[in-house]
Parts: sequence; C-alpha cells; structure tokens
Amino acid sequence: MQLDCRRSLPFSTQRTVTMVSANILALDVDQLNRDWQWMLSALQSVLQRGGDEKLAELLPVPGCKLDPAKAPADSVQLTQAYSIAFQLLSMAEQSSAAQFRDRIESESGMADLPALWGESLQQLIDRGWTADMIAAELPSMRVELVLTAHPTEAKRATVLAHHRRLFRRFQLRHQTDLPPWRRSENEEAIESVLSILWRTGEIYLDKPDLQSERRNVMDYLTVVFPKALQPLDQRLRQAWREVGLSEKAIADPLALPRLTFGTWVGGDRDGHPLVTPEVTEETLMQLRRGAVELMREELIQLARLTSVSAYWLPPTSDFLTRIAERAHAMGPAGAAAIARNPNEPWRQFINLMLASLPSEKTMMSGKEQHTYQRSRELLADLRCLHESLVAVDLGDVATSAVAPTMRIAQTFGFHLAVLDIRQNSAKHDTAIEQLLRAAGMADWKFASWDEDKRMKFLNEELANSRPLTHPDSSAGEEADAVLGALRVVTQYRSKHGADGLGALIVSMTRKTSDLLAVYLLAREVGLLQRTESGAVCPLPVVPLFETIDDLERSPEIYDGFLQHPITRNSLTAIAQREGATAPVGQVMIGYSDSNKDGGILASLVGLRHAQRKLTQVARSHGVRARFFHGRGGTISRGAGPTHRFIKSLPDHTIAGDMRLTEQGETIAQKYAHEPTAIYNLELFLAGVTRKSLADSRSEEPDHPLEPTLVKLAAWARTTYHELLHSDGFVEFFREATPIDAIEQSRIGSRPARRTGQQTLDDLRAIPWVFSWGQARCYLSGWYGVGTALKKLQTECPDEFDAVKEALRDWAPLHYLISNVATSVTAVDIEVMKQYAALVENPALRERFVTDIETQWKLACEMVEAVYGGPMESQRPNVQRMIALRSEGLRLLHRQQISLLQRWRSYNKMGEHTQADALLPALLLSVNAIASGLGTTG
Repeated sequence: MQLDCRRSLPFSTQRTVTMVSANILALDVDQLNRDWQWMLSALQSVLQRGGDEKLAELLPVPGCKLDPAKAPADSVQLTQAYSIAFQLLSMAEQSSAAQFRDRIESESGMADLPALWGESLQQLIDRGWTADMIAAELPSMRVELVLTAHPTEAKRATVLAHHRRLFRRFQLRHQTDLPPWRRSENEEAIESVLSILWRTGEIYLDKPDLQSERRNVMDYLTVVFPKALQPLDQRLRQAWREVGLSEKAIADPLALPRLTFGTWVGGDRDGHPLVTPEVTEETLMQLRRGAVELMREELIQLARLTSVSAYWLPPTSDFLTRIAERAHAMGPAGAAAIARNPNEPWRQFINLMLASLPSEKTMMSGKEQHTYQRSRELLADLRCLHESLVAVDLGDVATSAVAPTMRIAQTFGFHLAVLDIRQNSAKHDTAIEQLLRAAGMADWKFASWDEDKRMKFLNEELANSRPLTHPDSSAGEEADAVLGALRVVTQYRSKHGADGLGALIVSMTRKTSDLLAVYLLAREVGLLQRTESGAVCPLPVVPLFETIDDLERSPEIYDGFLQHPITRNSLTAIAQREGATAPVGQVMIGYSDSNKDGGILASLVGLRHAQRKLTQVARSHGVRARFFHGRGGTISRGAGPTHRFIKSLPDHTIAGDMRLTEQGETIAQKYAHEPTAIYNLELFLAGVTRKSLADSRSEEPDHPLEPTLVKLAAWARTTYHELLHSDGFVEFFREATPIDAIEQSRIGSRPARRTGQQTLDDLRAIPWVFSWGQARCYLSGWYGVGTALKKLQTECPDEFDAVKEALRDWAPLHYLISNVATSVTAVDIEVMKQYAALVENPALRERFVTDIETQWKLACEMVEAVYGGPMESQRPNVQRMIALRSEGLRLLHRQQISLLQRWRSYNKMGEHTQADALLPALLLSVNAIASGLGTTG
C-alpha cells in the first residue's frame, strides 16, 4: 500500500532560501517532505511484506490525521515503528540540509553560508586581516572534542551502524545520473537495511558495559573522524581561494587549524564504580593499538598512491641517501623493507616507516631500537616524504596523497584521543583519610578539616617525597581505586610518554585544597616528580566548577591554586614539553549541574562571569586560561547552535583553543553521517578562528546590559529555587515524569545517581533533564525566565527596552534568549498535563500544574515581547520540527503514560513479575520519544 496523503503536506510551499543568512539550519522543506515520504513508503513496504499491514497504516505520514482509536494501547511493534520513522525523519532533515548547503555554495559561493569558512574569512578580510596575517595564526587554532558516554545514548551501537548504512544509501539515491539497474539495486538495499532495522531491538535490554561504549567511541575515532579531515582541509583551501587570498600563505600541509580528540570512556570514574584501574589500562592500550593500526592502514594506502619509478623520475640524492642510511640502521627489517619495491624509492621509504611503527611487543615494553617512540617522529618522516616529492615537481601527489596522511598523524598520533581521568573531590578526600589512617595518624578525618588545616597539612606533606604508605599495601577500597588509576597513568607515561594522557579532573571542586590533594595522591604512586625547581606533576590538574555557588567562588579557588609552587612548576614544565609559548591552565566549567542547580538564566550568566574572572586570574599569574566546556546535548545542559555559542563567549576566553564535551546521542546526531560531521566540525574550526582573531584586536568593555543580565539571573534563580524547594515538589516530579523508568533504563553503564540517595541533589543532571523532556516540559530550560523579564519590564522599563534593542547585536543576550525561546516552543503543555495526571495527590497535582502552566505562558509572552513578534515567525525551524513530529509524539506519549500507570501499579502491589514484563515496552517508549524529540539528556 502506498501513501495517499501527499496533497496536504505541512509547509509544502515554503523554502528557506531567504533565511540562509539568519538561520544556520536552513534547508529545502519541499525536498525534506518528499524525502521523508519516500522513506516512510519504503518502511511501509517492509511492514506490509512482514504481515504488519495495520501497523503500516499507522505510520506518522505528514499531512495525515492519526486516529488514536486505531492505535493499540501499548503496542511494542508500533513504538518500534515510530522510533524508526523518527530516525528516518532525522536523516531526511540532515540530507536536505546538506543538499541545500551544496546548492547555495554552487550558486552563490561559500561566503554565502553563515558561520562556515567562507563567511568567516570574508569577515576577517573586511576587518583588515591579510592572507599572511591570518595564515600566521591558523596553526595555533585548535578545537578538541572530548567524547563521553554519559547515560544519554539510547541507541545500541549496532543500530547506529545500520543508521549510517541507511544514510549512505539514501544519499546515493539523490544522484541524478544513476543508471536504472543501479537505482533499483540501491532502493532494494535501502529496504533490506530497513528490514534488518525493524527486526533489531533499538534499546539495550541488558545494561551496556564499558566495552560496548568503548567500541562505539573507537568507531568514531578510527572511521568517522579520520575520513572528515581531508574534506575539512579542502573546504578551507577552497574558501581561501574564493575570497581572494593567496594560496601560498597556507601551502604547508600543517599550517591549518588543528582538530584533536579526547575521551572519558574508561577514564571517568566520578560515580562510576565499573571504571577500575584495569579498565583504564585496557582503554589506554586499546586507543594506542587503534591509532597504530590507523596509521598502518594510512601508510599502506599511501604506498599505493606513490608508485613512482626511479627509472622515469629520479629522486634527489639526499632522499636516496636517507633511505640507504635508514635501511642500514634497521638491519634485516630495513633490508626487507627496501627489497619489497625495487626502483620505487618513495614506496621503499614508506615501507621503512611501516617497519618502524610500534608493534604489539613494543607497546608492552615501550622501547625498541629503530621503532618510533613518539608520533612526531613519524610526522617528521612524512614531512621528508612530502618535501622529496615537491623537489621533483610532484607537488600534486604530495598535496593529494601525503598531506592528508600528515594531518591524520598530527591529529591522532599513536593515541587517537587523550584519556582524561576524572574523579569526585569527595572520593579523593576519602582516599586521603584511608591513607592517613593506614599511616597511623590519630587525626585522620581529612574531609572534616577546615581549609586552613587542610592547606597546612598538604603543604607540609608535599614538601617531601616520603609516601604515606608502602606501595604494595592496601589502605582501603577508595584509596586503592584512586591510587590504582594514577599508577596506571604513571606506568603508561613511563613507557609511551604523555601524548595519550589528558587531564586529572576534579569534579565538584569546592576549594583550593581539593586540587592540591591530587598532588599528594600523585606523589604516592611516583607521578609527582622532583626537579631542580621543585616538585612537578607532568599532567594538568583541572578543576571542574559545576554549581552556581562553585562558579561564583571559582576565581578565588583558582587564584590559590595558581599561586602554589607545584602548580607553577607543573604548568611551566608542560608548556615546555608541548612547545607552548606560555603556561596554559585548563579549567572545566559545567553547564549541566549549574542549570539543574539554578535554571538556565542563572547558569549561563554565572558561566559567563566566571569565565571572565577566571581569565583575569590566569593572566595575573602569566597563564593562559584554557576553558573546557562541559556541555550536554540539550538546551538545559548547555547545548545550542554552535555558531551562536562561540560568538556568545566572553572576549579573550577562547584565545584559539577550545575544548568541549560531546555527549551521548549528540555524537551520533552531529557526526554519524559524513556531510553532517564535516559541517559541524567546520562550524567549530571556523567559529573558533574567527572569534579568536577578532578578539585579539579588541578589548571588551563591559556591555551596558551586563548588570541587567545579573539582575535577571538573580530573579529567575529565586523563582526557580522556590519551585524546587516547595513542599511536595520532589513527590510531584517523581510522579509527573518517567524518572523512575529512566532510572531503570539500559541507556548507559553509569548509574543515574552519584551515591544512590533519592534526592534531587544526588540525581545527575542528565536524567533530570531527560525526564522533563519526556514529559514535554523542559522545566530547567525556561522556568523563572518569564517572571524575571516581567519584573524587568515593570520595574525597569528602560532596561527592558534596551534588552529588546540589543537582542540581535549582543551575542550573549541573543544566545540566551534564543535558547529559552527554543525551550518554551518545544513544550507541549497538554502532554505535560497528561503526565501530571499520574500524580495521585490531587491538591499537589493542581498546585504544581497551575504554577508550571502559568510560568510557561508568562515565559512565552515575555520572550515574544523581547523578540517583538510571535514565536511562529521568530523560531520557524523549531516550529517546523515540532509540527512534523507532533501527532506521532502525542500517540507515543499516550502509550508511555498508560504503560507507566500499569507498571507503577504492579510495583506498588508487589507484583514485580508483571511489572518486569512491562519494562521492555516502557523503555522502548522512552527510546522512541527520544528519537522523536532528537534528544535524551
């Protein structure tokens, strides 16, 4: 049966060509609707062939009115079908956006697409930057994406692989020159993948282990990101030519911005009991093996591309001499390498490089003569190869074949991604207490000491190299876990160097002693080294400021940390090792917990002012602050359009170096498909370059509205806090959202709570945001903002008018208000009320529903007042996304509510067998709604 509702497609006559300068998510809506309908038709065919004709009729076809009466009350099959349908819609949106961008660039040029290289370079030229001036800065630009596996990824890795295959096939369908047989084969392949996807469970019925999370991250690091590097460089060079800059300025393959990667999977032990020292060691070695294998494959491919015979094109004598000397020094391995391709000197040189890669044996021992010890040695040989080809007029081969390999070696080295080690400050305190008790100290309650006493003790201990306990003894479970992880890092560094090691991150940093405590623990395992200038920690110790209060105290805490001689010595030593011109102090700031703690206004304003003050503190110590932005995948956890986020950051806080997390399902949404991955990576690289260079020529004066933002944040936070601390709110939250089901879900290996306590404080920000999103309320993304804006309008009308006037021109304000606008637009108040009907206490239910609805309406009203127009015209893309998904989502919400009601009833009656039988269907509904919304937490 074919779809028969094509006559009434929503937005069918709209195109967003005129919006390209205003909206980064521009796409051709006509094409989107055609694509999604074709995909649904293919899915419909799969269902019909499988005997699911009635299910096929219930697919969320655009323009068709769904009849809820025809839908089964809690059909697992229907939920699965909708989850797939929403994934198809997401693919259609990404594909349509990619085609739209391609068409704009073909017709108008790269500078007509906002926030990418073309426009960014043109803006710099307009501000007086020349080719040489920009080129001089490009190599110092860096973006480091840190991949994490918080419990936000609802999709299995197998399912994500099916999605990628499906997207590639779908892209092929848009090639107009496909012969009939090829088009037929492709469409059959699409239905085949859909058939497999239909019969593959989309969620983890067993909780995923760390190994599966690691495999998922490894796939991106070894397959997805390496393939994106060459197109990214080509796009920069093409944009460079189009805006009229001299290509000679960026002729060097490495004279371009750098993209690097980090990961927390296997290193983040904050509240994650499964991340043992053994897991960390396995992860480090898996990353190293993956990197070496990636380089091996690249070199093998490079050898195929450089099969130039010396008979036809003799190399320089210097190059031949280098080959001979290298082969002789390597002995039998060198002789075998050059014997493999006689009279093909460039391939012989590559064979020598292949023979010099670390083997499994050297990975364990760390040392072997004539084996590369560091990836920079490999990079130096690639540079030699590149120059040798240029010297004989094969510059085109050097550019097309060698340069991409150089970029991969520069990006991934022998480690793929640096592994951060994160632990909660409270765990460090417990570990130190166990060490003190094991050392026989009578007063061992370190956690309860005041800051003066803690600092005095730490300074006295750090003045000598004597450990508190014998390395072979056990002081206690927490001490063994913390020291075990640091011991793994120490051993890895001694064998392979520090290239694969990231930072030692202290979550919930509350005071300076929380950071110095890491030096004491590092001393216990030999990681803290004694030098002529004093003790040095070879890895950066990084504070993570998460709550609003911690952000407010952060400048004082960081000032005390930078004053310490070990910190000064360590930052200087690290800068010298990495060839940096000045010491760099990394600071991590948390968007999720600050938002959960104080709401969106207080969070973003608090983060803004903390960055400004921390930058000033670092400068006063001769240090450049490197901010590590801990952003999640939703507005309530710091997400938002990349270009607006970068523009909104305080001046001089990027300085050419941005580090940020990419979490859970966000990784798949932004990077699973090649055109989308290239687009999102370019947004980061171009945005950081443009912002950094623009900042370098300006001094940011305090904007007149800075005090107004502080005032608004305080008012909004008060309103938000009053709600969270109202009598009965926790009870309302637990009954009016599917938080209890989410806590049972198999969407990540990490527990939903840090310590297992049933309190809001203990609940992680991710399930907090996830549960409000499932109930279509998005509470922390807007609550309190309406009250604050109304108060400003009433009490300070001139300031309110100033906010309206500055909205488009002041990036921080625009980013904040646009994120709030997205959040309130995504709310479905009727669905929220349906979830709230699950609250058993009617008075409690009525009180909070009335308050939330009133606040939501006020937020909508005030945001529209700031914009000066209705939300439909101000947020058209959000409106379109919601309209396309609305009816299908409402059906899924009804199913989930029904399942929740029965599941809770069974649990209350003690009938746990029946409750457990419902759980897979309930979790699948959570997954399907997340697919429709495009986010979890």
